[in-house]
Amino acid sequence: QVQLVESGGGLVQAGDSLRLSCAASGRTFSTFTMAWFRQAPGKEREFVASIRWSDVTTFYANSVKGRFTISTDIAKNTVYLRMNSLKPEDTAVYYCTAGVPGAYNYWGQGTQVTVSS
Repeated sequence: QVQLVESGGGLVQAGDSLRLSCAASGRTFSTFTMAWFRQAPGKEREFVASIRWSDVTTFYANSVKGRFTISTDIAKNTVYLRMNSLKPEDTAVYYCTAGVPGAYNYWGQGTQVTVSS
């Protein structure tokens, strides 16, 4: 049973930073891509960032490029999303997912990030 457990969300002010964590368990993830998506109220879920577990190749949405950093701690089977210079439009529920791009099979329960202006 694959489990992805996110943590680290919260309420911050514009310009602040947060680090989200996603602890993965239940299988070997070495062949997977790990990603973060987010969903704001009334909007569709959107891609934020991804990292290929095998060679740590990363991709970012244009809206977060230069502000967010995705990384892994292989020993801990954990993926992080460091978010700097947060904006009110970053407010959303952030979800961790694992799989292959376009076919993410495993999802966490989500963690709320709220950025006040």
